[in-house]
Amino acid sequence: MGAPRTPRERWIEEGLRALAEAGPDAVRVEALAKRIGVTKGGFYGYFADRDALLVAMLDVWERESTHDVIDRIEEEGGDPKSRAQRAGELSFSDDRLLPVDLAVRAWARHDEAVAERLRRVDNRRMALLRAAMGTFCTDAEEVEARSLLAFCAAIGAHFLAAEHGGFTRAQVLDRAADLLLDRPRDAAVAPEPGAGPAPAGG
Repeated sequence: MGAPRTPRERWIEEGLRALAEAGPDAVRVEALAKRIGVTKGGFYGYFADRDALLVAMLDVWERESTHDVIDRIEEEGGDPKSRAQRAGELSFSDDRLLPVDLAVRAWARHDEAVAERLRRVDNRRMALLRAAMGTFCTDAEEVEARSLLAFCAAIGAHFLAAEHGGFTRAQVLDRAADLLLDRPRDAAVAPEPGAGPAPAGG
């Protein structure tokens, strides 16, 4: 019996890992075959060429970032505000989707087809945020502004190097979510022990 064939999904997964680590130029058939530990011949049983693999990778990223996230939050239930926050947690966590998402954003700056795909994904995410904001806000402009700020906070927090005057980034993001989603504050947020004084108005 011959060796078992490397599944199509494995090529896609390794491609997404390479993309997250070093961008689209790192997604090369020879390099992926080496990572998997096989010859590159099996690749062409699934994909016509490298471009076909890149499209398949984007298909998986889009499905996991939208359909899979929405299915999961619907399954978990909760009110619109908690579902919106949960969608952000699933989409921009530090394990799987976040590194790929950031890599796709960088890639989209140089590839219009990728940029169009990113717009489609982000529009789905914004629609979810609008639905949450619309449960307590009737002003369309304010709904859009709150949704934009929430989205920017979710993405921008991963690029920001600033410190928060004794508060952790998680504390500040939780408080920002309370403000944007118009949720009551359960308890005062205290600075980390031994850190400097909290900023005025914090």
